[in-house]
Amino acid sequence: DGYMKEKTRLLFLGTGTSQGVPMIGCRCPVCTSADPRDKRLRASALVHCDGLDILVDAGPDFRYQMLRADVRHLDAILLTHNHKDHTGGLDDVRSFNLLEQKPVNIYCQGYVLESLKREYAYAFTKVLYPGAPEIKVNVIGGGVGDEDGAMPFELHSNALEDTLIWESAKGYHHEKACPSPEELALRTTVVPIQGWHHAEKKLPVLGYRFGKIAYMTDLKLIEDKEIEKLQGLDCVTVNCVKRSSHHSHFSLQEAVDFFRKVGAKRSYLTHISHLLPAHEELEAELQSIDKSFHVAYDGLEISED
Repeated sequence: DGYMKEKTRLLFLGTGTSQGVPMIGCRCPVCTSADPRDKRLRASALVHCDGLDILVDAGPDFRYQMLRADVRHLDAILLTHNHKDHTGGLDDVRSFNLLEQKPVNIYCQGYVLESLKREYAYAFTKVLYPGAPEIKVNVIGGGVGDEDGAMPFELHSNALEDTLIWESAKGYHHEKACPSPEELALRTTVVPIQGWHHAEKKLPVLGYRFGKIAYMTDLKLIEDKEIEKLQGLDCVTVNCVKRSSHHSHFSLQEAVDFFRKVGAKRSYLTHISHLLPAHEELEAELQSIDKSFHVAYDGLEISED
């Protein structure tokens, strides 16, 4: 009876845009900043919710992000969309296959799965090459043009998945798992939030709500019916790559307008490029607008109240 639910936490593993900060070859003031908060890997977040460890996006910096944050366990990877800066590191789930002896659960929309089948064809063959990634893809929502987005879904512990037994030169064979009662009880409900990467609704992108924290990125358009799912939040994130208008990302003013519309207790910019001011200056600017607005940085952890 005295049980107190653990607060949901989110760790920003990467807060940079598709090219990261610093950008290759650039010598601008932001890319040459000595402030460690201006060193931004590609956008990704690790969420701890109801006893589960959930990764949102696995871009090209996935391997280093796992090492830097000392991540040794994942229950699931949720993908926002199919762009390479959000999916380009998935081959490295092989380490989790080997050490945890489990396939990795991936959740995404149908069109993202079709993209993964092209990019990682060797992980989807009937007989896998020994050592190929062992993944289990769960499709949520519809494909391109599905304006209904995706319904809430339940995540479970990866202890429920088959156990992988390695045989040298042959690969893995699967054995039925024997999860404990405690592992069987580890479950949480995730609420997908449908947005669009272009104002013309050319590419759907999902954000995700975990308890009172919502992680949103790569938005250019989000409709009011989806913003309704973001009411009552302690924390929300959203993307911003520059001050002025961008064809597929929020401008700074659009991000501020989004924060005001959502009305979370605390709001954080992520997916930031070198075209915005350095962290300290941008944080001061946001604070002058509203004390609840902040700039996220790699390694920042936020939690429910």
